[in-house]
Amino acid sequence: MRSLSFSINALPRSFIAAVIGSALMLSPLTASAFEGELFSLKNRWEHTVTELPANERERTLKALAGEAEQLAEQHSDEADVLVWQGIILASYARERGGLGALGIAGDARDALEKAIELDPQGLNGSAYVTLGALYDRAPGRPLGFGNSDTAERMFQRALEIRPDGIDVNYYYAAFLKEEGNEQAAREHAQRAVNGTARDNRQVSDEALRRDAEALLNQL
Repeated sequence: MRSLSFSINALPRSFIAAVIGSALMLSPLTASAFEGELFSLKNRWEHTVTELPANERERTLKALAGEAEQLAEQHSDEADVLVWQGIILASYARERGGLGALGIAGDARDALEKAIELDPQGLNGSAYVTLGALYDRAPGRPLGFGNSDTAERMFQRALEIRPDGIDVNYYYAAFLKEEGNEQAAREHAQRAVNGTARDNRQVSDEALRRDAEALLNQL
C-alpha cells in the first residue's frame, strides 16, 4: 500500500470518524459473529449442567447439540467451535444414557479429534479432558469405542497442558478410582480441590471442585 502524503491529524475529526466507521462496517464480521454464538452456547451449557434439574437437562442439551452442529457446519475449520460441539454432545450422551447414547458419544469423539487436528492444544486441554471421559465411560468393543488405555493417554495429555486444572484432575481421579488406583486417585482429587478455576468456566469448575471434595471423602 502506498503511504499517504498528508498527516491524519490535519483531517477533520468528523471525516476520520466516518472513515473508521466505514472500515468497521466493511470489515468481515464472521469471527466476531461465531464467537458471540459460541459464547452464548457455552453459557447456556454451563447453566444447563450446573443449575437445571435432571428432568430438564436431556431436552435442553439436545437442543444445544443441534445449535452446536449448525455452528460447526458453518465454521468447520474453527477448533474451539468443534471442541464445544464435542463437549455439548458428550454431556447430552451422558444425560441420555443407554444404547441410544452411543452414536452421540461417537459424534462427540469425532468432533473433538478433529478439533485436535486443527489445534493440538485442544482449547487449552479441554478436548483431551472430554475425550478421556468419553473413552473411560463408553462401553468397549463390539458395542462402543471405550478403552481405558486411550482414556489414560487423553488425561495425561490434558495434564501436560493444564496440570492444575480442576476438570482434568477430577475426571482423572474418578478414572483412577475405577481402575483401582486409589492412592493416585486421592492425589488428583486433592489437586482438583486445590485447582484453579478458569475465568470463562468458573461456575462449572466450582461445581467440579465440590464433586472432587465428595470423591476425596470416599477415598
